[in-house]
Amino acid sequence: MRIIIVEDELHNYRLLKGMIEKLRPEWEIVEGFESVKSTVTWLERNPAPDLIFMDIQLTDGISFSIFDQVDVESMVIFTTAYDEYALRAFQVNSIDYLLKPVKEEKLRLAIEKFENHFYQPEKKVDNNPDYHEILQAITQGEKKYRKRFLVNGATSYSKLDVADIVWFSTENRVTTAFTLDGKAHIIDLTIEKLEEQLDPEVFFRTNRSTIVHIDSIRKFENHFGGKLILRLVHPFNEPIIISRLKATDFKEWVGR
Repeated sequence: MRIIIVEDELHNYRLLKGMIEKLRPEWEIVEGFESVKSTVTWLERNPAPDLIFMDIQLTDGISFSIFDQVDVESMVIFTTAYDEYALRAFQVNSIDYLLKPVKEEKLRLAIEKFENHFYQPEKKVDNNPDYHEILQAITQGEKKYRKRFLVNGATSYSKLDVADIVWFSTENRVTTAFTLDGKAHIIDLTIEKLEEQLDPEVFFRTNRSTIVHIDSIRKFENHFGGKLILRLVHPFNEPIIISRLKATDFKEWVGR
């Protein structure tokens, strides 16, 4: 069985790959991709795999746009962070979905569903579901925001609760989460993906490289050119500049 994984979060890719290799060690994971563009390019140049595990939100857009650019002959199991009730449109024979974080038992059931169709070709399978209808069902649903991260240590893993994070910063494509005790934790996500996954009632993206928690704010001051200077709670003394374009939105967010 030849499969590919389309997932732009390295941590999630590794977890999913590991579970698949455990449940179906005889399967061949041919490739892994993180964007719409790279997935389309590969599908255009290679024989179709038997199965695709596909994240819905990728680095360069919604994965459903892949189906607008190339004929996808493979069956697809989607992975998503959206709540289950918003995914009723996925209830067709040709596809399944897994909620993040993916649980091994749910993955096993999805694989068995796929195998049931794959090895019984006489069953009628809808190979052309309406992905735009599915997208609408998802975007109209209630999103589940991230509550925790799994952090890689030198020799072990640790759990980092989102509620304990004061602010995020990215530099040279490395994203760091800072907790109130002053500790820094490397996160395997871009600042753009973080912004999508964090509750906007609690977190605000102040500029291209930082996201702050509402409780991290000690005070903010007017700055030249309509900008603001944000001062965080101790022990974080470095000021954060909020651009003129974001200043009004920031004030409204703080005052909600």
